[in-house]
Amino acid sequence: LSLASWAVFFLLLWTSCEGGKLLVIPIDGSHWLSMRPVVEKLRDKGHEIVVVAPEINLRIHSSPLYTLKTYPVSYTKEFVEAEFKQMGHRSFTPQPFLEKLSKIANFTSMFLDSCKRLLSDKELIRYLEGSKFDAVFMDPFFPCGQILAEHLSLPSVYFLRGLPCSLEFQATQCPSPPSYVPRFFTRSTDRMSFPQRLANLLATLGSSLACSVLYSPYDPLIREFLQQEVTVPELFGHAAVWLMKYDFVFEYPRPLMPNMVLVGGIGCTRENKLSQ
Repeated sequence: LSLASWAVFFLLLWTSCEGGKLLVIPIDGSHWLSMRPVVEKLRDKGHEIVVVAPEINLRIHSSPLYTLKTYPVSYTKEFVEAEFKQMGHRSFTPQPFLEKLSKIANFTSMFLDSCKRLLSDKELIRYLEGSKFDAVFMDPFFPCGQILAEHLSLPSVYFLRGLPCSLEFQATQCPSPPSYVPRFFTRSTDRMSFPQRLANLLATLGSSLACSVLYSPYDPLIREFLQQEVTVPELFGHAAVWLMKYDFVFEYPRPLMPNMVLVGGIGCTRENKLSQ
């Protein structure tokens, strides 16, 4: 081998052994509980981790395994606890669709306010700009993490079960015909009768309305912070890898894009075997 070939070989060996620097943008609650073990394992592999979260939260606490950076928000911990409790109650209580939608909008306004506070924290943004991260690892349930990744010009890795109103299919331009792929909460399988397919189409239209209510408030925030005209689905479409927390063993068959990787069970606690 030539000297140049050996130099390239040792450079690749050195970079593969050196840990990277990862910015983590989580979502509070159960989302973080499934994400935290992955973050801790990445730290065990030698990566430097910086987690950014609102100073008022339920589950995201400081740890010797990562650096926690917080930013001030306008709401109290009692308010957060009440909202999460009500959200859990609504998930298991039958309610009219429009009533449930209006209450979800109230819940998501908290995350919108949190995003505004993060993006307006100039000291924290300067710290993130100067930290030379290699990538952003995030839960994309809300687009604030991707707005930040876009601003920092960093590749983003998503860790999610799915986006509201199946927005992941629109963002990745993944085929998802209503006649074949059942929507969440319809209780249908991929083998639908004609009335079920019609109901699935109506559910698709309804989810589009829900997405508009949920994500349209972020449009002016994106324009102001990124100084460009881009929609939330287009922003989500910039993700490098989608780590999907499900498995086809428990799911109906449906198309996936090449950068969607199934990691079902990764957020489950490993229990001891039962005794004989």
